[in-house]
Amino acid sequence: MSRADAFAVEGTIIEVLPNRTCRVELANGHQLTGFLSGKARQSFARLTAGKRVRLQLSPYDLSEGRIIIED
Repeated sequence: MSRADAFAVEGTIIEVLPNRTCRVELANGHQLTGFLSGKARQSFARLTAGKRVRLQLSPYDLSEGRIIIED
């Protein structure tokens, strides 16, 4: 899969999980698992409940996504 196939959505972190992952809820109520991208991991981004994030999802697996931008 190339990056052109992926699409971006916005959501809110509802629970922080171990190993820099978190449970994210989208505007439509769908919940999925998000993990930090390499760039966000290098900048030591803080993940807290209630924070708005942008995720990059694959069209093949909608149950997890990469956190690419934090607001």
